Amino acid sequence: MAEPVTSAPALDFETFVAERADALLRFAYVLTGDRSLAEDAVQDALTTACARWGRVSRADDPEAYVKRMVVNAHISWWRRFRRREAPVPEPERSAAAPDGTADRAEAEAVWELCKTLPDRQRAAVVLRFYEELSYAEIGVLLHCAEATARSHVHRALAVLKKTLTKEGADDA
Repeated sequence: MAEPVTSAPALDFETFVAERADALLRFAYVLTGDRSLAEDAVQDALTTACARWGRVSRADDPEAYVKRMVVNAHISWWRRFRRREAPVPEPERSAAAPDGTADRAEAEAVWELCKTLPDRQRAAVVLRFYEELSYAEIGVLLHCAEATARSHVHRALAVLKKTLTKEGADDA
């Protein structure tokens, strides 16, 4: 006689956090571009997830569910504080630095450019190129149509290209 099929045991919240906290922090950092904002977004998301863990753990993909909560936490923060922009000085251009610092400087320059994008466009670019999600998956996470997700990415890339082209012309 065959044994009855049982569903997989429910994922324990503490186990989930222990296994996925670092990945969630990396995701949030890429999304926000700031370590403290990333930590705040993850903390807000995990606080909410803990309170609703029964529903979250039953989701098809609890990690995607919590990632969406991170995105929502960041968007909520951005809506509250978007008018509090602080100008930063123009970065100084110097000769190429040895020992991989040029690569790090280039990566930081890319992040600075990404920070200039509107939140939804930045989130779409991060989800597309860092998380390697499809446009359909991005649409689900951002609560928009797949075509809208494509549009966010396309517009963001157009702005980045225009900015880089302009900076290249200024350097010449």
